[in-house]
Amino acid sequence: MSRRSALFMGSVGGVAMAGGGAWLGRAGATQAMAAPAAEGAIGGLTTVPPYAPSGRRPKNRRATWSQQFQASHGWSAAGAGTASAEVNDKSDFVRGTQSVRVTTNGTGKQSYVRKSGMPAMNLSGKMIRLVFRVDDVTNLSKLVFYLGSGSLANFFSWTFHAHSKTSANYVQSGEWVTVHLQWADVTSAAGTYSISAVGKPSMKTGFTDMSFAVYDNAGGPVTYRLQAVELIPDTAEVFPKGVVSITFDDSHKSIHDLARPVMDSFGFPGTVYNIADAIGTGSFLTIDQMRSMQNFSGWEMGGHSYANAVHTASYPKLSAEQADEDFRKLREWLVSNGFTSEHFAYPHGAFQKTSDGVPVDLIASRHFTTARSIISETIESFAPAMPYRLKALTGINDGAGIGGTALSQLTGANGKLDRCVNNGDWLILCLHKVVDGAPKTSTEIGTAGLTTLMQAIADRDIPVVTVEEAMAYYK
Repeated sequence: MSRRSALFMGSVGGVAMAGGGAWLGRAGATQAMAAPAAEGAIGGLTTVPPYAPSGRRPKNRRATWSQQFQASHGWSAAGAGTASAEVNDKSDFVRGTQSVRVTTNGTGKQSYVRKSGMPAMNLSGKMIRLVFRVDDVTNLSKLVFYLGSGSLANFFSWTFHAHSKTSANYVQSGEWVTVHLQWADVTSAAGTYSISAVGKPSMKTGFTDMSFAVYDNAGGPVTYRLQAVELIPDTAEVFPKGVVSITFDDSHKSIHDLARPVMDSFGFPGTVYNIADAIGTGSFLTIDQMRSMQNFSGWEMGGHSYANAVHTASYPKLSAEQADEDFRKLREWLVSNGFTSEHFAYPHGAFQKTSDGVPVDLIASRHFTTARSIISETIESFAPAMPYRLKALTGINDGAGIGGTALSQLTGANGKLDRCVNNGDWLILCLHKVVDGAPKTSTEIGTAGLTTLMQAIADRDIPVVTVEEAMAYYK
């Protein structure tokens, strides 16, 4: 399979330019020239992209406490939903020489890997890192983690994955997955533990018990493997009050005309994920507007797709080569027009495998430093657990009866902003179109609602950064 880099021909004020410094409009032409082959090809994609990621993704965070399930780990596998288990399984692992393997019995009941009575642990300023794999997610229902004491008579729980039959899932078949659990994500409390009205846990120390629980959907068994349970520094280490990134998808002109003035008044920058093919047409941003937002208000101009048709279809509907080609053209278009962002958002949040079986997030990694989804079952963290599956809360609106995420779920007591400021996380918000007056769909927010949201963030003194700025904290 051949891949090509490009010599771009464009013009600025009628003056023709060539090479990597060219400025491209929508109709910028390309002239192909050969690119060298690269090692470590993904899905048969065998050449280096002309603009590969610079390598600014975060380094692995060192654990302050770690259980990697090697010999004599002392954890047990049980539960009413367990059919079989091997706690020293050497058939599949990504650290050391073994992991824990468990198969559920297809009844929908809890299966778990657990240990109680450990030396008391202090999780102040810490988050939990899990590394695990589900062999086949067909019958997966949900994943829950329990942290407590008294043989789990007292516990906090995180329901950190509920499997969807229709949407993109953070947990996919046969992949080793990393998840971060933060205090802002606690789902429930029991026994002597509680969560306050603004989302603060009653304690963060004295924990002796941990349990990794899996529930199938009662339609058949699920085999899962647990590789690590660890503690690492949480987001509050850098941002004591958490941090927010405000992102906009689809390049709507209203981002410039309506959102920018509101956010300028608070001194907040945003990240726009752009469809290159739409720029300069109809109700979409122009290149001059994009440059103005970037150069004078500190906004970030990231990528969403090159072709409109690709945005409509989404990348999993394409072959790996077609997806890679759109990523390449998008990144080249951004760079050639003076937009320095290395960050991307999946159209419709879809990063499943292409039509010929290559994970879209792996292809994205050839061209960008992060890629954002619209998964929000837990909130994102510093550093992100999986930079090519950044989590974000979407559908935020101030309408009535139009679905999506009601604005009050952020601004109200015990809402996302309270949890962010009191416990620390990286809350990435995904917006689309801004309107004067009342929104009519869940992808719209009114200027009044946007102002309310910005004021709520400012009132809590939560810092606002672009995605690019956020990632720069962990070079």
